[in-house]
Amino acid sequence: MYSLDAFGKMIVDDVRMQAYVRALREAVRPDSVVLDIGTGTGIFALLAHRFGARRVIAIEPNDAIQVAREIAAANDCSDIEFHQSLSIAVELAEPANIILSDLRGILPLFQAHIPSIIDARQRLLAPGGVLISQRDDLWLSVLEDAETHNGITSPWIDNPYDVDMRAGATRLANQFSRVSATASQLLTEPVHAGTLDYRTIESPDFIAQVNLRATRDGTGHGLCAWFDATLADGIGFSNAPGLPDAPRPIYRNAFFPFTAPMALRTGDELTVTLKAQLVGGDYLWQWHTRWLGHGDPENVKADYRQSSLAGEIFSPAMLKKRAASHVPQLNEDGQIDQAILQLMSEGMPLGDISRRIAAQQPHRFSDWQQALARVGELSLRYSR
Repeated sequence: MYSLDAFGKMIVDDVRMQAYVRALREAVRPDSVVLDIGTGTGIFALLAHRFGARRVIAIEPNDAIQVAREIAAANDCSDIEFHQSLSIAVELAEPANIILSDLRGILPLFQAHIPSIIDARQRLLAPGGVLISQRDDLWLSVLEDAETHNGITSPWIDNPYDVDMRAGATRLANQFSRVSATASQLLTEPVHAGTLDYRTIESPDFIAQVNLRATRDGTGHGLCAWFDATLADGIGFSNAPGLPDAPRPIYRNAFFPFTAPMALRTGDELTVTLKAQLVGGDYLWQWHTRWLGHGDPENVKADYRQSSLAGEIFSPAMLKKRAASHVPQLNEDGQIDQAILQLMSEGMPLGDISRRIAAQQPHRFSDWQQALARVGELSLRYSR
């Protein structure tokens, strides 16, 4: 979940904001019904209202939506309809002519972004309606960034205590991170890796197979990925690596480290497969990199197969509890939650539930107010 501070940083991101404002201004008509998915503190919903939309609906699961309501009231926009929910759980009285969203992370392949857009397009968008954004184009290059790579591996390899800690480096080399790259750090010409067209996309998963050729000598430390966003025809923004002092959107670049640095020479070729698969609520990333000296398929200098799954830490006890053959037994916390949920299902008020639970579990809750904190958490998660 974004913090209120993060929402503020997005508002002052002129690169992103100006593109969205222009696309929204050009799309809104007096009869428009605008749906803002992931409204945050409501800036786009308020602007849609200001631009003359007949009806504006704003959806946001974060508690920041309360700030959006207060801002709407302060700007005479109290008729904006706010829903604190995920968009997949919202029904509209009439379909939207315009659906606006900005649900990206470091890359557009982020949590439930794409499933949410697919669902909204199919259920909530009027025939002939407009999506803002229309599409994102993904790009790949090889990045020379010793500082970032060393920051990942050095604490685990170069420690002065004569302790073998490479297990940490192995895991971190299988995790992607956020960097602020510049064009001068790219060792290969950027290659288009694929398009996420939200007007037609049907799957949240992604795979790209590209060839990257070194255009200069240097050390490759990992793959750099970014996107060009097309919000409407002729309107968009990019988080591509640029000049160090150029304006940059709040989005930076994704860095997929290599297992070990590559001393590339001009003409060396890398064949890369980048794969993203949505599993549960997050993406599993895989990147397979083969380094061919001067593009010669017989001269394989390195072959790295990396995955964010290999970057996770799994204890045997945790794996056992997730096994299909495991027969779980509720621990004490599970039994408490079960009792709370059962009383909720019977229609008991939270205060009464808290008193009942505190009486049953005096060694866990000193009074009913302490139990209310636990009961309230479950109410937030599971009640309507």
